[in-house]
Amino acid sequence: MQIEKTAAGVRAQVKAWKKEGLSVGLVPTMGYLHEGHKSLIDRAVEENDRVVVSIFVNPIQFGPTEDLETYPRDLEADRKLCEQAGASLIFAPEASEMYSEDFSTFVDAGKVTEELCGKSRPTHFRGVCTVVNKLFNIVAPDRAYFGQKDAQQLAVIRRMVRDLNMDLEIIGCPIIREEDGLAKSSRNTYLSDEERKAALVLSKAIFAAKAMAEGGEKDGDKILETMKNIIKKAEPLARIDYVEMVRWDTIEIHHTIDGPTLIAIAVFIGKTRLIDNVLLQ
Repeated sequence: MQIEKTAAGVRAQVKAWKKEGLSVGLVPTMGYLHEGHKSLIDRAVEENDRVVVSIFVNPIQFGPTEDLETYPRDLEADRKLCEQAGASLIFAPEASEMYSEDFSTFVDAGKVTEELCGKSRPTHFRGVCTVVNKLFNIVAPDRAYFGQKDAQQLAVIRRMVRDLNMDLEIIGCPIIREEDGLAKSSRNTYLSDEERKAALVLSKAIFAAKAMAEGGEKDGDKILETMKNIIKKAEPLARIDYVEMVRWDTIEIHHTIDGPTLIAIAVFIGKTRLIDNVLLQ
């Protein structure tokens, strides 16, 4: 498994691949990889001749009170997973490689970032768009792969690619869940045994919303109220950040299911903030 620490090293390798006529897929991650990440790598390996996995805990997408310093890291375990999945190269830069001391250029996707996670994490998506833009410039992939669990991020990246006329395809991949329904996340490792059980309230609320919608319910207020009741009444360790319904393409608040609709939640279990969602096509 090839590990590169510099943008120049990655560019040189990708240039050699493309000179051979090979296609390149990119899976951007912050590391501490799990089965959800592996599903993205698997898809990328199926659809491309070579696959780059970036592993970078991006400091500019964390707020001042968030978990940048404690975010879990294990590059050796990540290397093994990437190798087993068939990835070709890991790009694992230091922060100094990505951001010079006088770095001052950012990418802001505007309105699509303002609701859901953007409301409680106002600088988050500016950091995401900036680092992903840099990764696209460094790797020059034909396709890039993002998980549906971070649904707003997926929508934001698609908008950025469209608006800036970037020459690549963005592939969204399904949420991967534990056997009991909890969406896989690197932050699940923060949970105590008691909190881990409590975290199931997220998927219970999501599955209830999906069942209501599939049963013909179109009234978003009824669906959201049901979800809030499930979370508040069933789990004292849970604290709601948001429970919302939005139009999938614009991430605008919308309370009627009359087209592609995203129902998304963010809930604190103890000190750990978890997200989940369901996309209704």
